[in-house]
Parts: sequence; structure tokens; C-alpha cells
Amino acid sequence: MDKIKLLNRKIVVGGVVAAFVIIIGIVGFSGSTIFDDVSGGSIFSPSEEPKEVLPLEIELEDISILEVTDKAATIEIKFQVSNPNVKSVILQMLKYKLYEDNIMIKFGQIGERPIGMLTTSNYFTILSERPTILKDKITIKNTGNIPELWSALTSNTPKWTVKGEAFFNLSSITAGGEKEITFEFSR
Repeated sequence: MDKIKLLNRKIVVGGVVAAFVIIIGIVGFSGSTIFDDVSGGSIFSPSEEPKEVLPLEIELEDISILEVTDKAATIEIKFQVSNPNVKSVILQMLKYKLYEDNIMIKFGQIGERPIGMLTTSNYFTILSERPTILKDKITIKNTGNIPELWSALTSNTPKWTVKGEAFFNLSSITAGGEKEITFEFSR
């Protein structure tokens, strides 16, 4: 009698496991995702809207000259990054070039792109509810080769131009690949 009860339990457990495997297989091979990072829908309540990832919105918040001496100058640059998508977006890296009167002063980056499977990334999660401020401090050494630049920095009258690009993707690796946007600002 105990053997019959044990055999019945094995059959029931085996049936439950088989049902789970079948459900996971159907969802996995159907080409749809359970949760949609773009439109906010799911397989249980699908969204009728097209699956389009909107690009991040990047604005130049501020460029400030913090300190100028005869030997060096310290500048702070701030970017405001906004996310128009329903779900969060991962900003991997923001690269920029800072120009003063068409002379490149600095090539910089905020964050980093992951390389390989085992490396970690210094990335930023950009939420849809509020913008994120990213800033970088730049130190420029006075070599004496560009006196016009040092004069503009000393008198606080530089003509800034910032050109760059940003690399981002959705918060899930299952929905969409890496995206890239470019930007340019003048002040």
C-alpha cells in the first residue's frame, strides 16, 4: 500500500514539473517577453502601442570656471539627462569634447561601456520620473602655447562648444540592443 502511495506522489510531482517545463518552453520560444520594457505592457496585458525606444534627452546644464591660476584652471561641466520612456534606461557612457573658440580643450567621458562578460560597468540608471545630473571636473594646465585661451578663462569670457555622444540601452537585455545618440551645444 505504501508503494502505491509513493508511486502516486511521484506521478503527481512529475506531472507538475512537466507542466512547468511546457509553460516555460511556450513562453521562451514564442518570441514574446513576459514584461515589455518599452511600452509597459506584458504577456498578460499586452500593449497595443508600437515597441519604440525613445532616445534619451541630453542638455548642457552648466559650464563653470571654478578656479584660474597662472599654472592651471579648473572647470566643471554638467549634463542633464532625461528619459522619455516608460521604463528605466541604462546610460553606459557619455563621451564629450570641450572646445573653446574652436580649439579642443578636453576629451572626456562619464561612465564606461562594459567590455567582455566578466567586467563590471560604471553606468547610470536613468528613471523616467526625474532627470539625472552628471558632472565632470576638468583641469587644464597652462602651457603658455595658447595665451588667447588663458585670457578668455581669466576674464570669464570663453566661447564654449561641447560635442559628444551617449550610449544607452533598456534596463533589460531581453528588450532591445544598444542605442547611441549624438549632441552638440554652444554657449
